[in-house]
Amino acid sequence: MGIKLFLMFFLTTLVLVSFILNIPSTKLTQSITIMKPTKSFIISNSTTNNPYQVTFAYLISASKGDTMKLKRLMRALYHPGNYYLIHLDRDAPEVEHQEIARFISSEHVFIEVGNIWMVRKPNLVTYRGPTMLATTLHAMSMLLRAEDKSRSKWDWFINLSASDYPLVTQDDLIYAFSSLPKDLNFVQHSSHLGWKMNKRGKPIVIDPGLHSVNKSELWWVVKQRSLPTAFKLFTGSAWTVLSRSFSEYCILGWDNLPRTLLLYYTNFVSTPEGYFQTAICNSGEYKNTTVNHDLHYISWDNPPRQHPRSLGVKDYRRMVLSNRPFARKFKKNDPVLDKIDRGLLKRRPGQFVYGGWCSRNGSDTCSGLQSEKYGVLQPGAGARRLRILLTKLLSAQSLKRQCR
Repeated sequence: MGIKLFLMFFLTTLVLVSFILNIPSTKLTQSITIMKPTKSFIISNSTTNNPYQVTFAYLISASKGDTMKLKRLMRALYHPGNYYLIHLDRDAPEVEHQEIARFISSEHVFIEVGNIWMVRKPNLVTYRGPTMLATTLHAMSMLLRAEDKSRSKWDWFINLSASDYPLVTQDDLIYAFSSLPKDLNFVQHSSHLGWKMNKRGKPIVIDPGLHSVNKSELWWVVKQRSLPTAFKLFTGSAWTVLSRSFSEYCILGWDNLPRTLLLYYTNFVSTPEGYFQTAICNSGEYKNTTVNHDLHYISWDNPPRQHPRSLGVKDYRRMVLSNRPFARKFKKNDPVLDKIDRGLLKRRPGQFVYGGWCSRNGSDTCSGLQSEKYGVLQPGAGARRLRILLTKLLSAQSLKRQCR
């Protein structure tokens, strides 16, 4: 029985490693859809490839039934200076995959700039399983390869879901981050496992999504394991803002820690809430680059803070006062999203968020791209709020709580 169990774990681990590392050696267009402009729209006097001081690479993950939320989020989040990769769960109906593909390919600005891609061969993602982490690492590797050589490299990787929504404009976010060291990693973390010690650290699970074409629940093994002694476990939020350098480290792993942890977390419950935390806090090179925050406003159930509560209009004031750039989770077309669009993002229905790059059909509207303003930022109150938060997070007192 022990040999059979060992073989089962060994084979499952091999499948996960192959699942993540099997990046095609042929052209990238075999894996993701790329829209390229027929000619450059950029008119810039800048001597650099990208006049924006900061560039973000986004992974936007969505599941079955999320198409409306995803399209609204993309209009609220879009900026020509960033990169975007959309992953729609393989379990979603083919009609939903086609709808998102049509949305990307029919939006004039998306085609003109060519900075949005959709995973053509999506992964089957199991709730709380390692396939969620596999999808994130897969996206990192794609975004590292998908950069346009005519533009600068991205600086930070941000993972969001279709249930997230921004509380600041991208001009605000770029402006606020432009003064930060680019090696910082916003990873909410703690070594105090509490109830997670017995509910996360000791159970052994197998994710059928690694080897099955049909989605099903995690398989739970009766026997449990002891906590590791070769490294220290950390836990925290699944939502992170990771530096390019740390992203490359997780993919390339010039020491063996990322691979060792990947093998360990193959059979871990809620892998996304522990892998990056444990990787960065056990790395001598990166542990001092952590900022203990996920930059999200989340209202948790209490106890035991496992599931976020859906946000509504009554949460609006607290969201604004939190000074955080993102919030989750939201129901489809909840009235609070309209309030955020009007009050914080200056976004009209069916349009993009107002910014320096926009063409205008009236006051504070964003209906398209104005090429001569590529590189122009118009930060507003959101940038001031976010800088207040960042200043607090980067204070000497706050940084003393790194990886503890």
